Amino acid sequence: MSNLARKIQEEQQYQQQTQPLEAPKKLKSRKSWLSPGEKILGLAFTGIVCFGAVQMVSNQAAIYEVNKEIQQTERAIQEQTKVNGDLEMQVSELSTYERIKAKAEEMGLKFSGNNVKVVED
Repeated sequence: MSNLARKIQEEQQYQQQTQPLEAPKKLKSRKSWLSPGEKILGLAFTGIVCFGAVQMVSNQAAIYEVNKEIQQTERAIQEQTKVNGDLEMQVSELSTYERIKAKAEEMGLKFSGNNVKVVED
C-alpha cells in the first residue's frame, strides 16, 4: 500500500478508537401526570364553568333589559299622571259656577231665581 493510503487508514482507526462507543438510546416513555379519566373530568369541569359564565352574563343582560323597560314605563306613567293632573285642573277651572253662568248668558239663556232647583247627590 502506498504511504497515503496507510495514513488514511491509520487516521480512521484512530478516530474510531477515540470516539466513545454509543450505547443504544433508550426511548423515554412519557408519563403524563394526568390520567385520561382526569383529563376528561378536567375538560368537563372547564366546559361547565364556561357554560355557567355565559349563562350568568346572559341572565344579567336580560335583567338589564327588564329594568330598562320598567324605568321607561315608570317615566311614561309619571308623564301621563302630570297630563292628567293638568287636565283635572282645567276641568275644575272650566266648571266653575261663574264661568258656566257666563257661557249660558252668552248663548242667550237667562237666569231666573224662580226656575232654579237644587238637586242633591
